[in-house]
Amino acid sequence: MSNNVIEIRGIIRDFKLGQETVHVLKGIDLDIKKGEYVAIMGSSGSGKSTLMNILGCLDTATAGNYILNGKDVSQMSDDELADIRNTEIGFVFQTFNLLPRTTALDNVALPMIYAGASKSERIERASEVLTDVGLADRMDHKPNQLSGGQRQRVAVGRALVNKPSIILADEPTGNLDSKTSLEIMQLFDAIHANGNTVIMVTHEEDIAEHAKRIIRLTDGMVSSDIVKE
Repeated sequence: MSNNVIEIRGIIRDFKLGQETVHVLKGIDLDIKKGEYVAIMGSSGSGKSTLMNILGCLDTATAGNYILNGKDVSQMSDDELADIRNTEIGFVFQTFNLLPRTTALDNVALPMIYAGASKSERIERASEVLTDVGLADRMDHKPNQLSGGQRQRVAVGRALVNKPSIILADEPTGNLDSKTSLEIMQLFDAIHANGNTVIMVTHEEDIAEHAKRIIRLTDGMVSSDIVKE
């Protein structure tokens, strides 16, 4: 039994732009073990967001294989991918992506609705997660009643609620000031310490320093892959 939560081989992603084909990912091989804390870095146009979208099953590769938690997702239908996204992957986005008219509790519980959990299960688990991310006293607040850092905590809670195999964070501190960014990164450090696999895309060196392994992309290929001691 492999200890890898992610195995990708020969991942190529091309995009058609009119008559031209743009080669964004040019054959990426990558293994990520269960419980790793990985930062994916690269300048604009390096392919890091495209790779993130493929890892998150938001996009499919033009060629290559992707095994997530023992399942070959490269051959799955849209419905199967939606199911994988909901059960296996917790997303945290730069822009929070919260429902504006919905309380923190209901925002966090949302993925559980798709997973078929009962209302009592949803309330119990969402309350537990919001307490874990330090928002026990903000459960009934809507996003416009919360600070940016609190909104991102809600988003982190939503990512955790279905106990996914991996947490994918795309520039998770991109919209936050430096003090709040540090608080959010301390939260990610704690999530990793609890045994979660965390994969983060960032262009900020100080944010990437929180990770235990830094993968750099250049022109659609892995240019370095360093595991910190």
